[in-house]
Amino acid sequence: MDGPPFVHLHCHTDYSLLDGACEISQLMDLVARQEMPAVAITDHGNLFGAVQFYNEAQQRGISPIIGCEVYVAQQSHKIAAESNRYHHLVLLCENIEGYRNLIQLVSTGFLEGFYYKPRIDKDLLASHSKGLIAMS
Repeated sequence: MDGPPFVHLHCHTDYSLLDGACEISQLMDLVARQEMPAVAITDHGNLFGAVQFYNEAQQRGISPIIGCEVYVAQQSHKIAAESNRYHHLVLLCENIEGYRNLIQLVSTGFLEGFYYKPRIDKDLLASHSKGLIAMS
C-alpha cells in the first residue's frame, strides 16, 4: 500500500435498520483483505452490533472504532412532536470513557427520547461528551 492507510470512519452494518446490509464478519474479511489497520462502526441510533464488531476486529488484528450515528433533536429529546426535527451526528469513542458516554446517550435516546427514532439533544450530548469525537 502506498501512502497512509485508509480507514472507514462511517460504516453501517446490518444493525442499521433499513440502511445497512453489511454483515459484520464479511466487513471484517474485506477490511483485512484491503489491509486497513482500523474500521469504525456507526450504525443509526444503536450499538447492537458493537460487541460482535469489537470481537471480530480483534480476532483479525484490526483496531475497532466504536461509534454511532445519533439523531440529535433540535429541541429537548423528550418533546415528541413533528416540529421537533432532528439531524444526524456521527460520534466515535476515543477511549473507554467515551464508550461509556456513548452507551448512556444511546440508552437515553431509546428510553426517554424515542419518537420514531431514538433521539438525544444538545444538552444531553454536552453532559456526556467526554471521550467522544463528533463528526458532521
